[in-house]
Amino acid sequence: MDLSNNHTTVLLNACVDAVLATQQSGLYVDATFGRGGHSRLLLSKMDANSRLIAFDKDPEACAIGQELAVSDSRFTIIHDSFANISQQLTALNLAAPIGIMADLGVSSPQLDNAERGFSFMHDGPLDMRMDNQNGQSAADWLAQVDQETLANVLYNYGEERYSRRIAAAIKQALPLNGTLALANVIKQAHPNWDKRKHPATRSFQAIRIAINKELADLEAFLPQARDCLAADGRLAVISFHSLEDRMVKQFIQTHSTNQLDPWGNVLANGHKTLQKIARIAPDASEIAHNTRARSAWLRVAQKLPPKH
Repeated sequence: MDLSNNHTTVLLNACVDAVLATQQSGLYVDATFGRGGHSRLLLSKMDANSRLIAFDKDPEACAIGQELAVSDSRFTIIHDSFANISQQLTALNLAAPIGIMADLGVSSPQLDNAERGFSFMHDGPLDMRMDNQNGQSAADWLAQVDQETLANVLYNYGEERYSRRIAAAIKQALPLNGTLALANVIKQAHPNWDKRKHPATRSFQAIRIAINKELADLEAFLPQARDCLAADGRLAVISFHSLEDRMVKQFIQTHSTNQLDPWGNVLANGHKTLQKIARIAPDASEIAHNTRARSAWLRVAQKLPPKH
């Protein structure tokens, strides 16, 4: 099944324009290839001497990336998490990238393909792995996780107010035979939900984040991306929920401010390394054409030259 055209890339032009703003020739990184929307637009604007390296954990995304690599020699896809960006770029022995972009979360094909197990609207196996060739499935994780840990995951990663009640219901109902069964257990256990959202929305998000180590990967990626960038290079990150956006925001803020000792002096190696550039939301037209864009934020920072 061809899923490459079943995804509308959010903040497409804004993200690509952000990483191209300071330099138009060199090495770029698409840390989350997905179905290649950002990569394809960037390739259309790069010169013949530039190069684009992309990462993705999803084998289906990498298969699409391999097709793109055959048609454009400037492009390379790596089947790995962006949490390993430093190691992978070092192994390639390339110049420092002048632009790194990341589009966090799941893609529309992952959500829409019931066999991937991300959806609470269509029945499928309890999988939810971005890399469905490695690691624990959601079913395996739910079977082995204790009730208290599950409740904490639902609360911390899904911001689910009724996490303990839902965790108890899930554990009592195991084993579950698919995503709709899990969604129904959550719905029955949930005493009060926003009628505009399915009651399983927050819990499914939390379980997905946990088994894919999404926040841990993001935490590992951000400092590596900053360190890998060339001076004046741009980092552009699109997030879709408050946990991710808060991490990106705090990282940029922390490194856009000099670190001072108690007397107000800049600490050794405490000079700011980033400059905040922009925080961009989709406009009304984009949201009207793609409702999944409504929660997106793009944050952009620029790496400052080192202090001497």
